[in-house]
Amino acid sequence: MDKNTSDMKPNPKETANVFSVLCFWFNLNVSIEPGWKVGVVGRTGAGKSSLISALFHLINEGLEGEIKIDDRDTSTVGLSELRCKISIIPQEPVLFSESLRYNLDPFNQYDDMKLWEVLRQVELNDVALDHDIFSGGHNFSVGQRQLICLARAILRNNRLLVLDEATANIDSHTDALIQNTIRSSFKECTVITIAHRLNTIIDSNRIIVMENGHIVEFGCPYELLHDNPNGYFSQMVEKTGNQMAQNLLEQAKKACEKNNDNCELSSSAQNTESESDATITEQTAL
Repeated sequence: MDKNTSDMKPNPKETANVFSVLCFWFNLNVSIEPGWKVGVVGRTGAGKSSLISALFHLINEGLEGEIKIDDRDTSTVGLSELRCKISIIPQEPVLFSESLRYNLDPFNQYDDMKLWEVLRQVELNDVALDHDIFSGGHNFSVGQRQLICLARAILRNNRLLVLDEATANIDSHTDALIQNTIRSSFKECTVITIAHRLNTIIDSNRIIVMENGHIVEFGCPYELLHDNPNGYFSQMVEKTGNQMAQNLLEQAKKACEKNNDNCELSSSAQNTESESDATITEQTAL
């Protein structure tokens, strides 16, 4: 990116291309529109992280179906090229033993004005750009490390952002800051969020529910709760307690109305051993 480039936000007018994901032992067809926010939930060991690993081609064993970007099978795309098109904020932030500037912009693509702009967005503008980051970022809190990763994602301006339980170990203020920043700075991006806190994904356009390595439900959160009270997602919400469950239902309904979703399930379970495919219409170009 040119250092004089001023617009860091995604351009909604850019060509929307097809981003297909599907992976191994999944038995459901899933269609995701460009710009959708998609939550991925399930118990520990349900396969949530495997879904992301397959997306980044970190695993191949058991892979069925295909993963496509711009209708290109990603097995034909170099890994470095593929991974450069997707931003990720993991549960354990990855930082270098270098300056804050280097961690934000290792290839020196942006001027200081851009760096300060993203630091202000994540409330880290009180840290000098030349401030040294120790090994693993241990001179910063977990929340601050996540915010650095978030700032880096804003700079990269990719069309697909993945959050892998990014807010699992942080305080409520930082959690809220990350959620608000995602909603404001990544409006036009497709965001896939693996979450353990249901309130962080209840306003998503769609929810993917995983169980034993399978996608067992996919749909508008409100529809999953309203039309399938005995379903997997409904049971997860019910376990949060009566008051929280009611709050989540109300939030899901408001989000459905705000998102202008028709709340029709975009899924069709196929309880067969046939190959599975998922299509995500995405704004990423390889």
